[in-house]
Amino acid sequence: MVKRMKESFNRQMVKDDVLSGLTVALALIPESVAFAFVAGVSPIISLQTAVIIGLIAATFTGRPGMISSSTAALSVIFASLISQHGLEYLFATVVLMGIIQVLIGVFKLGKYARMIPYPVMLGFLNGLSIVMFLAQWEQFKIKKTVMVDGVQTIQKVWMSTPNMVIMLLFVVFTMAMIHFVPKLTKAVPASLVAIVIMTVIAVLLDKNGYHLRNVQDFAGMELKGGLPKFHIPQVKISLDMLKIIFPYALIGGLAGLTEAVLTLRVIDEMTDTRGHTNKECIAQGLANTVNGFFGGMGGDAMIGQSIINIKSGGRTRLSGLVAASGLMMFIMFGSGFVNVIPLASLVGVMFMVVVGTFKWESLKYGKKIPKEDIVVVVAVTLITVLVDLATAVIIGVILSALIFAWQKGKAIQVNKINSHCGSKVYEVDGPLFFGSVLEFRDLFDIKDDPENIIIDFKNSRVMDHSAIEAINSITEKYFNEGKKIILRHLSKDCQMLLKNAESIIQVNIEDPNYHVADDLL
Repeated sequence: MVKRMKESFNRQMVKDDVLSGLTVALALIPESVAFAFVAGVSPIISLQTAVIIGLIAATFTGRPGMISSSTAALSVIFASLISQHGLEYLFATVVLMGIIQVLIGVFKLGKYARMIPYPVMLGFLNGLSIVMFLAQWEQFKIKKTVMVDGVQTIQKVWMSTPNMVIMLLFVVFTMAMIHFVPKLTKAVPASLVAIVIMTVIAVLLDKNGYHLRNVQDFAGMELKGGLPKFHIPQVKISLDMLKIIFPYALIGGLAGLTEAVLTLRVIDEMTDTRGHTNKECIAQGLANTVNGFFGGMGGDAMIGQSIINIKSGGRTRLSGLVAASGLMMFIMFGSGFVNVIPLASLVGVMFMVVVGTFKWESLKYGKKIPKEDIVVVVAVTLITVLVDLATAVIIGVILSALIFAWQKGKAIQVNKINSHCGSKVYEVDGPLFFGSVLEFRDLFDIKDDPENIIIDFKNSRVMDHSAIEAINSITEKYFNEGKKIILRHLSKDCQMLLKNAESIIQVNIEDPNYHVADDLL
């Protein structure tokens, strides 16, 4: 009985992975084409990149169910490199980028990405949702020849109002299908059902005289290609060449891993499981290294397609393998179907992803969370939309760290005790570091204190050189007032760094044995 249940469960998982993978493969097509235009390369290069990245990343991934492909972030980063130095430099850069990512995984540096605070995650998701939403409106534009200063130029302009309304209606119809199909059956992913039905409708409309814009119209060419071919980048290896490609490779590698790790964390939360960050870094690196040797433009994890995959039932690495291989089959043998897929259906799918990705509850937080966290969420959201993901995450982490330091700095306090022998004891409570030194200095009544002062650090910890300097400053002020001061419960490294330590420190048996973060030690 148990064996039958396991077999039934395994068959269900395989079916879900295969169908969700096919859904993702269809959704990858217009995005890959769009990224090609951003980077300034042929759509076939971007599509073949999606295939190679998807296959290798899914094979070695540390997060089953995650989808990798060519992405907008890397397209933007490499666009200037391609325009200035050409494709061969791009391929070499992608190889070096992959090597950097592998090294980050091998030396287990990916674990530090898990230190990204949750408000930064919220801002990233909200910002990415807005970026995906805005990106879809490019599908509502058409190329048109216009006269500019007497010269004919091709520009993208909004389609006519009637066509815009019709396309929006089909987008809404697609979204409605994705919403209601699961209520009828979960045997097939709702997104796949919507794409197939919309494609049939578009073909019937086309036969009756109305053309609904499709993938071929968007690409400006019939999408058809073969298997990627092995290609060694045709560049002369030299120091000058490395000076050109290394900055792009480093920025691209870090941006790609940032997006991959954040996507991994999102899927972890959706599936209540835990992926392996360093293993994923190695998988992304291997995928990009091989991709560079097959004439690819580089890629990383895609949060939108990963969410489509998870919500469509994809849970294992099989879904990623099916998505990549399915995309290859579509390019090679199913181009007739792919080219007539209406853009309205794919826009509808992406709009549903936007609705599912945006953290709507963050709009209701109000006074339920600290205002500092709201500032971080808003800042990361805006920077993601206006600049890019990597910059937003870096600034978000720095902002969170500064806020944490400020809050911890305000937490330091002292308990003042007047002893029977006429001395005054200051019992310091809370960490002493760069963020709390200003608060620490204001805790003492230097002029009004008696002749003998004791500062006890038993309930505190001296964290860095700023703290040492603050203690030195306080002791000097007491000396200038002609008062005697004793410091208790300081670690040995603190005692070494303090000026005139022998005359002001009282050695105790129970002195702590921690280490101060200071380059002088």
